[in-house]
Amino acid sequence: MANALTIGRIALSIALLVPAALSPAFFAIYAAAGLTDMLDGFVARRTGTESELGARLDSAADLALAAACLAKVLPAVSAPPWLWAWVAAIAVVKAANVASGFAATKRLFMPHTAANKAAGLVTFLVPFAIPFFGVAAPAIPACAVATFAAVQEGHLVRTGSVGPTS
Repeated sequence: MANALTIGRIALSIALLVPAALSPAFFAIYAAAGLTDMLDGFVARRTGTESELGARLDSAADLALAAACLAKVLPAVSAPPWLWAWVAAIAVVKAANVASGFAATKRLFMPHTAANKAAGLVTFLVPFAIPFFGVAAPAIPACAVATFAAVQEGHLVRTGSVGPTS
């Protein structure tokens, strides 16, 4: 059941590419995808079906949702250049973390830390705030938390403090 929810998030991420950015249909699909993200891990733990496959699938679904949102929302808003640069820097750090973890373990290495979960939550809320505050105001706290999470993740990966399925 947990993996079905995660696969559902991947399908919802693809569906998110269809409606206009920040439209009611966009927000309905986006909220449903967020709900599957909150539920899949809970269901896996509750039913004792946690697995390495589930953790990897969850990371892939998170990436699919983030990519769909970036592809849809960023072109629809007027983001200042410094915000684009900040988002790009976070992406570079995250990519370096994945590459470092893979080099060290020969496995996909994406820790599910509390900071990463907090960054995911704050970032998830950004599109809902854009119609009210524009893009920069809600993006600043999201980028700040994501920066901390990426730096912490890099430290954990490079010191070997977490394993590949953490």
